[in-house]
Amino acid sequence: APAQAQIIHAGQACVVKEDNISERVYTIREGDTLVLQCLVTGHPRPQVRWTKTAGSASDKFQETSVFNETLRIEKIQRLQGGRYYCKAENGVGVPAIKSIRVDVQYLDEPILTVHQTISDVRGSFYQEKTVFLRCTVNSNPPARFIWKRGAETLSHSQDNGVDIYEPLYTQGETKVLKLKNLRPQDYASYTCQVSVRNVCGILDKSITFQLTNTTAPPALKLSVNETLVVNPGDNVTMQCSLTGGDPLPEVAWSHSPNPMPHNSLIQEGNLTIWGIRMEDSGYYNCTAINNVGNPAKKTVNLLVRSMKNATFQITPDVIKESESIQLGQDLKLSCHVDAVPQEKVVYFWYKNGKPARVSDRLLVSRNDPELPPVTSSLEIIDLRFSDYGTYLCIASFQGAPIPDLSVEVNISSETVPPTISVPKGQSTITVREGSRAELQCEVRGKPKPPIIWSRVDKEAPMPSGAMTVETYDGKLRLESVSREMSGTYKCQTARYNGFNIRPREALVQLNVQFPPVVEPTSQDIRQGMGRSVTLRCTMLKGSPMKVATAVWRFNGNLLTLLPTEQQDYSELKVDSVNRETSGSYECSISNDVGVSTCLFQVSAKAYNPEFYYDTPNPTHSQKQSKNYSYVLQWTQKEPDAVDPILKYRLDVRQLNQRNTVQTLIPVKKMEKGLLLEHILRNLKVPQSYEVRLTPITDFGAGDMAARIIRYMERRYLPPTSHPTEQDNTCRFEDEKICGFMQDKMDNFDWTRQNALTQNPKRTVNTGPPTDISGTQEGYYMFIEASRPRVTGDKARLISPLYNITAKYFCVSFFYHMYGKHIGSLNLLVRLRNKRAIDTQVWSLSGNRGNEWQQAHVPINPPGPFQIIFEGVRGTSYEGDIAIDDVTLKTGDCPRKPIGPNK
Repeated sequence: APAQAQIIHAGQACVVKEDNISERVYTIREGDTLVLQCLVTGHPRPQVRWTKTAGSASDKFQETSVFNETLRIEKIQRLQGGRYYCKAENGVGVPAIKSIRVDVQYLDEPILTVHQTISDVRGSFYQEKTVFLRCTVNSNPPARFIWKRGAETLSHSQDNGVDIYEPLYTQGETKVLKLKNLRPQDYASYTCQVSVRNVCGILDKSITFQLTNTTAPPALKLSVNETLVVNPGDNVTMQCSLTGGDPLPEVAWSHSPNPMPHNSLIQEGNLTIWGIRMEDSGYYNCTAINNVGNPAKKTVNLLVRSMKNATFQITPDVIKESESIQLGQDLKLSCHVDAVPQEKVVYFWYKNGKPARVSDRLLVSRNDPELPPVTSSLEIIDLRFSDYGTYLCIASFQGAPIPDLSVEVNISSETVPPTISVPKGQSTITVREGSRAELQCEVRGKPKPPIIWSRVDKEAPMPSGAMTVETYDGKLRLESVSREMSGTYKCQTARYNGFNIRPREALVQLNVQFPPVVEPTSQDIRQGMGRSVTLRCTMLKGSPMKVATAVWRFNGNLLTLLPTEQQDYSELKVDSVNRETSGSYECSISNDVGVSTCLFQVSAKAYNPEFYYDTPNPTHSQKQSKNYSYVLQWTQKEPDAVDPILKYRLDVRQLNQRNTVQTLIPVKKMEKGLLLEHILRNLKVPQSYEVRLTPITDFGAGDMAARIIRYMERRYLPPTSHPTEQDNTCRFEDEKICGFMQDKMDNFDWTRQNALTQNPKRTVNTGPPTDISGTQEGYYMFIEASRPRVTGDKARLISPLYNITAKYFCVSFFYHMYGKHIGSLNLLVRLRNKRAIDTQVWSLSGNRGNEWQQAHVPINPPGPFQIIFEGVRGTSYEGDIAIDDVTLKTGDCPRKPIGPNK
C-alpha cells in the first residue's frame, strides 16, 4: 500500500482551524512548545521526513530535515513560523506530502518616541509647535493601539487638538498621536497601550511618557577631536558629555566593526582604553537616547600609529618603454610603507650614506598617480655613470616613538631585470596523496623579486585559502597534498622589491596520485540454493587509472583465479550458492598507489519480514481479566529471491524481563505482498513486549525483524468511523490517556494513578481504593484536594477534537465522589468555531459515598466539539474526586443506569 499521511497537533496550540475550504493553520504563542505528529499508513512502513519553508517563499524541501514522525520544537520563536511539510514515502507509488502553516503569536514591548516641528505662522506674531508621539510595536497578529492622556482615552471626535493616524508603509505596527498647536493642557502624561485582544493569552502592554515644557532631544559634546591619532601602548580617555535633553538621556559607547576592546572601561560617559593596540583602531560611537527627537551621536576615528611592509620599485624609462637600466635614459626609484595614518609618513632619500640633493636631474616627488597613495619617488633624469650607487629610503613618523623603516636599492651596471624558469625535470611533479610536495621556479636578475604563485586551471584558492602565495626563494611548499590540489600552478615575478615591469611567468604541473575508488563498497546478494551468481568489483577512479592487481578472498582465505586482461574491473563467479559457498567475498583492487576493497555478502538466507502497522484495532482487552491479545500481521520481503519459507520462529519477551516464549508458526502459502497473521494471547495489561520474527527456509534461519508491542487504548471516535461502545471506552490505562489534555488555563491538573502508584500518605476517608475493575493495576483519573489547593480551585481535562456528524451523542462515565468536603464535578461541551464556547451539560456536588457510580449525559453539538471534565475543590482536604471508563457513542443514552459489571 502506498504511503498516506495526516498531520495532527499535540502541543500547546491556541487555535487550530480545521476548515476544509481554507488552509490548515496552527496558532501558537512564542516560547511555547510546538508538537506536530505525522500519522502515516502504508506498507512497508513509510519513512517520515519533516521540512520547512519560510512563508510562501519556496516550496522546495530544504536540506535541514527531521526524520521522525513527531516534530517537536521547544520554546518556538517567531522566525520558526511558516509552512511545515510532512513527507512520507515507502517506495510504493508517489510519496504522501501534507502541510500545515504554523502561525507564531507574540507581542513585544512598545517603543514610544517624541518628535516636534516648529514653524512660523502669520508672519512673526507667534510660533506654532506641533508634537508627534510615535508608538511602535512588533506583534503578530497586528496590534490594536489605544492612546490615553492620563486616564482619559483620546480620539479625534472628543478633542480637535489631537490627530491619530497610521504612517504610510508601516504595515500596522505604528500609530502616531499628533498634538496640533501645543496647548497648556497638552503638557501631560501619555500612555500608548497595545493589544492583540488576548490571543493565546497574551496580555496587553503599555508605555508612558511625561510631556513637559522642558522636553527636549539629547545633545552631546566630545573632549577629543573627531580623528584621534595615538601611539601603541598609550592610555586613551574619550569624554562624552551631555549638553541637553529631557528626560535625561542614556549615553552608550559602541565600536565598529569589532566589539569593544577587553582592555576598555566605560564610566559615566567616559571611555578609557589602556595599553592601546593596533587592533583597537576603528570608529568609536557615543550615542545619547531619550526617545525625544533623533538620537545624538558623536564619532571618534581612533588611529593607532603603525608602519610595516617597506617595499621599493625600480621603474626604467617609461616614455621609451624600456625594461632595463640604460645610461642616457630616465630612471625612477620608488619607496612605500603601509602606515596609519598613511598621509603623515615622511620619506628621506640617501645616496651612498649622504642625503640626496635635489637638482634639475634629481627630482623627489610624492603621490605619483601610477603608484600606491603616499609613495615617495626619486627620479633620475638622463642617467649617468656617476649616478650609480646605493640608494637608501627611510620612512618616518617624525616626533612619534615609532621605529623608522628603511629599504635599500643598489643601482649599477649589474642591476638587470629578472628572468624566470623551471629547473630541468621539475616541470611536472608527481606525489602521493597525503605526502609533501615542493614546486620550484628559478629567478635570475638583480635584485631578485619575490615570486607570486597561483592556480591556472581552476578558479580555486591555494591550500592556505588565499588566491596567491608569495615566496622569496621561488619554492612553493605544500603539506599533506590532496587529489583536489592536482593541476597547473603559475609562478610569476612581483612588481615590487625589484623591477616595476611586466611580470615574467612559468608553469609547473602537479599530479597527485591516490588509491582507487571502487563500487560496490558493500553489497548483499541473496540467491536460492544451487543457483549461480557473478560478483564484479569496478574501479571508478584513481591515479593512475588502471588495475595493477586484483585479489579475491572468501571468508578471509585467498582464492586462486586465472589471469585476465587488464580491465577496470575484476569478476568472480560462484557456480552454486549453498551453505559451503555462502559467506563474505572480498575483492582488493590495487593501482600501485593504494588498495580499495569491494565486499559481497552472499547467502541463501531469507530477507526479513516487514511488520504491518496499519492493522485495525489490533488490541483486544477485557479489563476485568487484566489481559489483552494483539493481532500481529506482516508480509515477507522479497520471498522469491531465495528458497520457499517453511515457517517462522516467533520470540516474545516482556520488556524489563529476560524470559522469552518461543513459538513456531508454519507457513502453507507464500507470495510477495501476502498478509500473514498471528494472534498474541495472554499479554498483561498495560505491559509492553518485544517481538522477534525470523523466517526459516531449507538454508536455515533468515534475517530477523523486531518491534515493540505496546498496550494502547484507542484515541476514540476518530472522524472517519463510528466504532462500538466497547471499542470507544477510555480506561486511562495508557499514559497518553486517549488524547485527553490538561487545560493550561486552570488552577491545577488531574492525576493518573492506580492503587500501586498512589501516595501512601494520601488523605483517608476520601478517594477510591482502586479503579472500577477493582484490580490494583487499573488506572483512573482523580483530583487531589490537599494543600496547596484552596476552595474553588479548578482542574480541567479536555478531550480530543471530535469532528463527526450525528444528531445525538451520549457521554457515559463512572465517577467516585467520597469525602465530607467534596466540591463539584462538572461536564462541559466546547464547540470549536471562530472561538471556543464552553457549555455546562451536567453537574454533581457533595459526598456520594465510597463507591463508583455511572452517569449518562446526552449532548447534541451542532459541529466539531470537545468534552471537558471539570473538578472543583470543596471547602477542605477530604474532597478527592475521580473518574474512569469514559465512553462516547452516537445515539441516545440508555434510559436506566447500567451496573459497572454488566
